[in-house]
Amino acid sequence: MINGFHALIYSDDPDATRAFFRDVLEWPHVDDGGGWLIFKTTPAELGVHPTGGPDGAVYGTAPTHTCSLMCDDIETTAAELRAKDVVVGDVVDEGFGLVALIEVPGAGPMQLYQPRHQVAYDLD
Repeated sequence: MINGFHALIYSDDPDATRAFFRDVLEWPHVDDGGGWLIFKTTPAELGVHPTGGPDGAVYGTAPTHTCSLMCDDIETTAAELRAKDVVVGDVVDEGFGLVALIEVPGAGPMQLYQPRHQVAYDLD
């Protein structure tokens, strides 16, 4: 049976991206050799979204897959990240939650959000 969920982030500068998760977010990790770090993530959940809008229209280029970082208090988390020299965009109310983009070195922007929806990551 499935016993885990493995996500990938593609990076133009893997060392900088790995350093971000290791040193800035302080995620525990194993080194699989040669600097290939595999990170233990925070609790996770998976949502499935339609590729089209509410009226059925298809977006210009449909997104494939994405990953986001979730938090309980986006203002506090954004301030903590900024104190570690992370570029954090403005917080925007997207309805489903409060969202800001953070810049992940070598990998570009990643969504940080404080959800308003029920979360599934703490289900037994």
